Amino acid sequence: MKVLVIGGGGREHALAWKIRQSRLVDELFCSPGNAGVAEIADCPPLASSDIDAVADFVARHGIDLTVVGPEAPLCAGIADRILARGRAVFGPVAAAARLEGSKAFSKQFMTRHGIPTAAYEIFDDPEAALAHVETRALPMVVKADGLAAGKGVFVCDTRDQAREAVHRLMIQKAFSGAGRTVVIEDCLVGREASFFAITDGERIIPLVTCQDYKRVFDGDRGPNTGGMGCYSPATHMTRDVVLEVLERIVGPTIRGIGREGAEYRGVLYVGLMLTDDGPKVLEYNCRFGDPETQTILPRLASDLVPLLRAAANGNLAGVRAEWRREASVCVTLTSQGYPGHYQKGKKITGVEQFGGRHDLIVFHAGTRSGPGGEIRTTGGRVLNVVALGPTIAEARRKAYDAVSRIHFPGMHYRKDIAENVAPAANAGQEGSAR
Repeated sequence: MKVLVIGGGGREHALAWKIRQSRLVDELFCSPGNAGVAEIADCPPLASSDIDAVADFVARHGIDLTVVGPEAPLCAGIADRILARGRAVFGPVAAAARLEGSKAFSKQFMTRHGIPTAAYEIFDDPEAALAHVETRALPMVVKADGLAAGKGVFVCDTRDQAREAVHRLMIQKAFSGAGRTVVIEDCLVGREASFFAITDGERIIPLVTCQDYKRVFDGDRGPNTGGMGCYSPATHMTRDVVLEVLERIVGPTIRGIGREGAEYRGVLYVGLMLTDDGPKVLEYNCRFGDPETQTILPRLASDLVPLLRAAANGNLAGVRAEWRREASVCVTLTSQGYPGHYQKGKKITGVEQFGGRHDLIVFHAGTRSGPGGEIRTTGGRVLNVVALGPTIAEARRKAYDAVSRIHFPGMHYRKDIAENVAPAANAGQEGSAR
């Protein structure tokens, strides 16, 4: 079969890497891809924002399955366009992708379907939002309604911080139209967790647990980023917690969006806060996480393609996911200045020595090939170094050892990913549709 992956980051490199291993796949395309992806797939020059051009390519080349990585084209309706041309796509239609595309919609959706989340108010007038800031209990969270590349959420400990967040989003329009409407909500207390499940719109297959790191500096300091690292399994996500999340959150979400006329086929990624009152939803995402995908997929022992194809075709019955017992740790290497301004074009060395290993993989994100065949930086998040090991501690040691042998000017990374994590009782897992 022919498979097309849409996107060009570390998540898409991981997806392409795992899909390339499938005996079911004869031809693999990834657009736009990056320097790492180009080694294992054809990379046609398609802009993911040009959803009609992508859909035309899918129809013209007889692509059997399109796997959409980023959220923006999903929210723009790329799955709808591909389905209209009679081709299969892994990723929800635009009406279902609103769970990520609009924070206001998702909060109202959770209220309608009794899904636990923080108390909130929604504003499209900046003066009303600023007035509300003066009365809401501290701390509070201010969120841009629309897509902001993971940077539109502000946890505010003071009213000055909340005023600044509202001003930045609604008046300065720091994220263009994404901040035209804002959600102001209570700040939940507990431990954050990420949960992923593949669904065909009815049946659900949970993936192994993982925990990411959002802040740019050690000790969870500095601004939020798209993700600075991750480990799997998340030892605080016990079996009882997973079952509760499936019963109280994931199941009602998939059934609820279906009752509202938008069948959800793809992966549902739920950001959670594990509170004293049980797990509550921080946010929905309608796609695989980044760097969670890079962390999880090396642990998948079975073929990924049957999972993706069955979900896209609406029939996960009888499909299973089998997982390795090893733990995994991912360390993200970024350009100096990320998530703010950074320079591009820095030469990367040391990556070539890790090719062909199953227990240590370097997934490219913001990279390109230079005129002399060298690899150069082209993004904020540049590389993801992922290691497998019998324990989280051993995987962490291997990952950081590999990081020490990779270099580019201004390279930055957190040094505390998976530090002091309690050992997992059983890292292995099997999952079938439920």
